[in-house]
Amino acid sequence: MAIYHCSIKIIKRSQGRSAVAAAAYRSGQKLTNEWDSITHDYTKKGGVVYSEILLPAHAPPEFSDRSTLWNSVEQIEKSRNAQLAREIEIALPAELNRDMQIKLVRAYVRDTFIASGMCADFSIHDKGNGNPHAHIMLILRPLTERGEWGAKCRKKYDLDARGQRIPLPSGGFKSHRVDTTDWNDPGKAEVWRAAWADTCNRTLEQIGKPERIDHRSYVRQGVQKIPTVHMGVATTQMEYRGIFTEKGTVNREIAAQNRLLKEIKARITRLYNWSKQQAAKPKQKPSIWEQFQQAQDTIRPATRYGKVKALKESSALFNFLQENNISSMQELHAKVTAMQTEYYGVRGEIAATARQTDGLNKRLSMWKQYTDNKPVRQRLVSLKPQAREKFQDAHSVELALYDAAIRYLDDLKVSGEKLMPKHWQTEVERLTAQSNALYQQMKAMRTDIQAIEKIRKTADELARPEKSRDRGCNHER
Repeated sequence: MAIYHCSIKIIKRSQGRSAVAAAAYRSGQKLTNEWDSITHDYTKKGGVVYSEILLPAHAPPEFSDRSTLWNSVEQIEKSRNAQLAREIEIALPAELNRDMQIKLVRAYVRDTFIASGMCADFSIHDKGNGNPHAHIMLILRPLTERGEWGAKCRKKYDLDARGQRIPLPSGGFKSHRVDTTDWNDPGKAEVWRAAWADTCNRTLEQIGKPERIDHRSYVRQGVQKIPTVHMGVATTQMEYRGIFTEKGTVNREIAAQNRLLKEIKARITRLYNWSKQQAAKPKQKPSIWEQFQQAQDTIRPATRYGKVKALKESSALFNFLQENNISSMQELHAKVTAMQTEYYGVRGEIAATARQTDGLNKRLSMWKQYTDNKPVRQRLVSLKPQAREKFQDAHSVELALYDAAIRYLDDLKVSGEKLMPKHWQTEVERLTAQSNALYQQMKAMRTDIQAIEKIRKTADELARPEKSRDRGCNHER
């Protein structure tokens, strides 16, 4: 099934990473970084099925060589904390064969990044575990029309109300830096994610596949549906092999809950439309209960089981009508309208609770990711510089997870939120109990729905021609 995944990261020298090392790993090649003379050999790495470099027209032709391209990036970036490259990771539709996947990624890269003047190096990974994906490395520094490295940013002077430069006590003028491209604009990530969804969906449509992906969250899509938990590659592989996992079990429960919401909505919508039509008709003298009794007299079950069942249904329906003071179709429609309002209210509460729980679970997941991988980071810091590169290569996954967790938790602190994992866990437990209560409330609506569906069935029976009803009676006998 086609799934949406598009993550965007920056490869930074300050984190001990290099563009050459990343390119070697993604492509499964052996490359030497001329910046520090370290050779990165990933020729024995499995799962790399395709690699390609795409260049804009003004890029030097020699950049089509992977070593030349990324060593040029390493050499032009002099700072110890330089940002070297941007990496985008995308999940590929398993519905496509290999050739289609390559063409899909190539089209996305060409139309989205090459058209903007970037150089791109992409590789497709597939270990045959149902998780085909692509890594796209992009340059951060623009190229001039002559194919030379340009500036990432430039100085722009601040002006006063008269349009004059603002002098500083030091003798200079007040200024700020602005990027020379829009590649770092806050809204670009959204544009790139949307472009991937559009490109992918066009390809799926062209080959007649019904699956579609959407880069937006359920909230932005206007879908009051509970989002599933992101399982990750390892958990997905275990589930793929038939091994039940905690996250997989949670997702199965969520899927069942979403089916319940969909079922209740469909049944209420059908009853609402029917009762609205019935309520628009002139008010009939016989009450709904009298009409039901008339139908019972007309269609009598012959078997003992049928008689017992009819008696139970009759008793349940009588109680429903009495408890809700319903005697006419107009009053029945009012009841269905109230049920519909209740449904949307409860569903909204469920969706809001799910969003809060999802946010807290994300915090707890990142906190665990931070604590689990913190010892690896501490070990790296304790090593001598000459031993760090080898350690980083051996523990690249743990270090990447640690860095991602740190960025996430730091963003929380910057926003003014305190890191309180115990409180997060308590809130998750409270919200889970609240969600379970809401689902019980939703399930309880089934009883009233069944009663009204019985009324509809009775009305339909009475509306049928008499001969047709007789045939139904004979069949019962």
